[in-house]
Amino acid sequence: MTFIPAIPSDALSTELTTRLDSIDAQISVLQEERAALEEIAGLQPPLAQSALDIFQGYIGVLVVAFLVTLLATPIVRKLAIANGVIDHPDETRKQHRMPIAYLGGVAVLLGLLAGVLFSYLAPEFMPELLTFHEQSGANKADGIFPHAVPLWIVAGFSVIAIVGLIDDVHGVSPRVKIGGQLFGAACLAWGQIGTDVAAGVLTPTLGAWIGNPELTWTLATIPDSVPMLGGPLEFDLIYWTGTGIIAFFVLGACNASNLIDGLDGLLSGVTAIATIGFTLLAIHLAMIDDGWLDGPRLVLCLAVLGACLGFLPHNFNPASIFLGDCGSLLLGYCSAVMILSLGATGKTYLVAGGIIIYGIPIVDTVLAIIRRKMAGKKMSDPDSDHLHHMLKRALGVKGAVLALYAIGTGFCVLGVTMSQTKARFVYGLALLFVSYIVVSAIKIARRKQFEEEAAAIKAGVARRPETPSQQAAPHDEAASGVAEQGV
Repeated sequence: MTFIPAIPSDALSTELTTRLDSIDAQISVLQEERAALEEIAGLQPPLAQSALDIFQGYIGVLVVAFLVTLLATPIVRKLAIANGVIDHPDETRKQHRMPIAYLGGVAVLLGLLAGVLFSYLAPEFMPELLTFHEQSGANKADGIFPHAVPLWIVAGFSVIAIVGLIDDVHGVSPRVKIGGQLFGAACLAWGQIGTDVAAGVLTPTLGAWIGNPELTWTLATIPDSVPMLGGPLEFDLIYWTGTGIIAFFVLGACNASNLIDGLDGLLSGVTAIATIGFTLLAIHLAMIDDGWLDGPRLVLCLAVLGACLGFLPHNFNPASIFLGDCGSLLLGYCSAVMILSLGATGKTYLVAGGIIIYGIPIVDTVLAIIRRKMAGKKMSDPDSDHLHHMLKRALGVKGAVLALYAIGTGFCVLGVTMSQTKARFVYGLALLFVSYIVVSAIKIARRKQFEEEAAAIKAGVARRPETPSQQAAPHDEAASGVAEQGV
């Protein structure tokens, strides 16, 4: 039997310390070599920045959008009144006491464009007013304005706002408005935001299950000699699914925002609250260096927020100007862009959080569909049973708007919390919150029907179905009467 001499604990400790020091030195050398190579390749990692530092760097966009909208709104109001673009009250859905100018959406569009333009020009002419956060080389976008909102997004919201403006002034058919919204959706499809969202859903599920992560299939091979079409003809399920997602989001958000634009300051205030939530998520993504869209996403969020806050003082009760379709469709489209952009790198849970943040327009639209289906009406038929109408009858205009602000804040907190914690109890809380609002709204909307049913029962009008024996009794009595007459 061989005995191994025991190593004194002091010597063992010294040997381990020496080896650890050697490993640390090697790591330090490798880190320095990596940093040198990253510098040569232009892949320097971003500097660690706090959320407040990032927000302060972009705050100039918010200020510019706010001031332009605030100052442009009275001018737009005068133009609307001079040209007769006003909204007249009626006895049912529009109960303001005097005619109110439309075209508020033009002022919001001007503020939004001013904020975006500021992000283009400030780095060159006023660098002290706009500081873009640090990004790694791999996540830096190419082009003249790498941190600014892409031109395809600007084209999308501009066309939608112009179509809405034409509808406010002259009136257009619903098909034309839908066409403008689909153009905006096509702009997003060109930028592949929706395809990234679809990839985040389909690739880890369907793609992994069938063994085709790319979810593409070659349908045919066209000879290279054929101009413009040479090569394989492929079907890309992710791209076409993403295109459908974009169209659904854009159409849904534009019309949802249009539906809740029924009280003074409601849509502009609710959108501002939701945009605060989107901004918080955008700052979080910028802190973790999520991708090239981090800067443009923040610019768009702060431009929309500034435009809404600049318009709100003129639009809050008593309003001196309304958004019109130009403003409601514009804010709906921008909300869809902000939600979809959260999943630009496949983080679909952030898209789910964004949907919760935008909860009030979504819930109100779903309720409108259910309500009109139950009443046997068309989806395009207007009514006065939206959430804001029901709250207005109980709380008045200001009370209803403030109540919806509070509900919107609740949705915002839930959506941000869901996105950051992924805790199951938060999802359950969101489900309870939405379900309670939906059931309460349906009960209020059907209160008149319930009261009529109760009055009918009380008056004895509502009768139970007759039994077969009761239905046969009159026939028997008639037969007996005939028999007696025969006798």
